[in-house]
Amino acid sequence: MKALLFLVFLSGTAVAGGMVDLTHPFDQQTIYWPTARPFTLSPVAHGVTTGGWWYAANDFCAAEHGGTHLDAPIHFAEGRWTADQIPLDRLVGPAVVVDVAAKAARDADALLTRADVEAAERASGRIPDEAVVLVRTGWSARWPDKKRYLGTDAPGDTAHLHFPGVDGDAAAWLTTTRHIRAVGIDTASIDRGASTDFRAHRAFANANVPIFENLDGLDGLPGRGATFVGLPMKIGGGSGGPLRAIALLP
Repeated sequence: MKALLFLVFLSGTAVAGGMVDLTHPFDQQTIYWPTARPFTLSPVAHGVTTGGWWYAANDFCAAEHGGTHLDAPIHFAEGRWTADQIPLDRLVGPAVVVDVAAKAARDADALLTRADVEAAERASGRIPDEAVVLVRTGWSARWPDKKRYLGTDAPGDTAHLHFPGVDGDAAAWLTTTRHIRAVGIDTASIDRGASTDFRAHRAFANANVPIFENLDGLDGLPGRGATFVGLPMKIGGGSGGPLRAIALLP
């Protein structure tokens, strides 16, 4: 109860309409960057003990960046926050969904541009300062088909990645003009798959804006009114980590 009240206090809203899980499960199908170590779960115990009671335990291992996860600012900006340094109030906030699914359906390398954001604002109003901007591309519907989701399913292949992302200029504008609290997307990276300079990552990270990648369920959120909650594993000195993301509906 105290934890829920704390979330309500941070977000400035009450929980009335339920919750949406925005997290893909971590299992053998979880999608990771082609060069990253995938998720593995190794059973330690699973059964009735000699004492007569049930006991289950596992070991797990994975790269920081894969599945639904956090990119801490240190990931692309020297001296910025590590995973454990990000203040809690940067992980919880009012969600603004910007939908570019139609654009992405026409072009796997599509980018969310400043013009797209401004068009969304003309339709729904200005993005308020300290919002959590969630970019819906529709790509989560392709999960867990690695080839359709990433553009390639070959181990180590980063030359043939194709999925939508955020334009670097739009990222800089969102941090300097809209002063967003955090940003998320339903693809494997905030930069599109074909990116070679990672300008969106660099712009958000330099502004100490946490990034949430491989989100699920954004189609279940209203454009405005929900509250995003993204609580990652608190890895000391980490550049990111597995994330349990949810949304509280209005």
